[in-house]
Amino acid sequence: MLAATSLPLLPGCANNAGVLTQSPWFRLSLAEWSFHRTLFSKKMTNLDFPSAAAELGFEGVEYVNQFFKDKAKDEAYLAELNNRCTDSGVQSLLIMCDGEGALGDPNEAKRKRAVENHLKWLDAANALDCHSIRVNASSSGSWEEQAQRAADGLRALTEEGAKRGLSIIVENHGGLSSNGAWLSQVIREVDHQGCGTLPDFGNFNLGGGKTYDRYKGVSEMMPFAKAVSAKSHEFDDSGIEVHTDYARMLKIVKDAGYRGFIGVEYEGGAHSELEGIVLTRDLLKRHQCS
Repeated sequence: MLAATSLPLLPGCANNAGVLTQSPWFRLSLAEWSFHRTLFSKKMTNLDFPSAAAELGFEGVEYVNQFFKDKAKDEAYLAELNNRCTDSGVQSLLIMCDGEGALGDPNEAKRKRAVENHLKWLDAANALDCHSIRVNASSSGSWEEQAQRAADGLRALTEEGAKRGLSIIVENHGGLSSNGAWLSQVIREVDHQGCGTLPDFGNFNLGGGKTYDRYKGVSEMMPFAKAVSAKSHEFDDSGIEVHTDYARMLKIVKDAGYRGFIGVEYEGGAHSELEGIVLTRDLLKRHQCS
């Protein structure tokens, strides 16, 4: 049971009487990484995650594969996870996949193996009624070499996803993938409607002490977005995120025509995980009707 301070707010766009005055332009989901310390410490399991998200007022959940790494092919486990979602009234949206090899590996055989390694997560996502799996576009070489290699691996995996009615989405996740222009080029080179992006508000570390402008990067990725991650780290006393201008960022998202889920992903250490999740949720709620 979560603390009383974590109880959900009234639905977005509700007045003081609790009457919905208009429909919010986005819905709220919770990224499982927000609870990573709790999960790593075994105080919560992946099966507990849907009910924890529902208790906080979220409508969707975004899994991280490392928290059920050995369960991708476990039909009974996935059925139980589905039941937990149904009982909690939350929707499974995507699985964030890491540790399965580089889809842009310069070695063609390793690149193909990485594609094969992700297939079990496509099947798991299908069993959970997700719309996508989130993958990484890591590679090495020159700008063009990395773009070509990443596009090759992503295209092969996207074709497999299409067979299952699933999309492949790429997050800005370090290195060249955190360069919005490069990642947009890669998605264009894949040239498949099933391959898109998951713009993250905070992951713009290019390496070597260099960063990419987060607002420019999100703007460049939004035309291909199939999900959005509202990354947060620290809040001031008025509940404003100190590293990202959420009003500015959400205007970019809205102006791009996006109307799907926006995922809360608290990653900071200045607040407890529960506090950070609630602060991020409540900040997003301020903009659901604007």
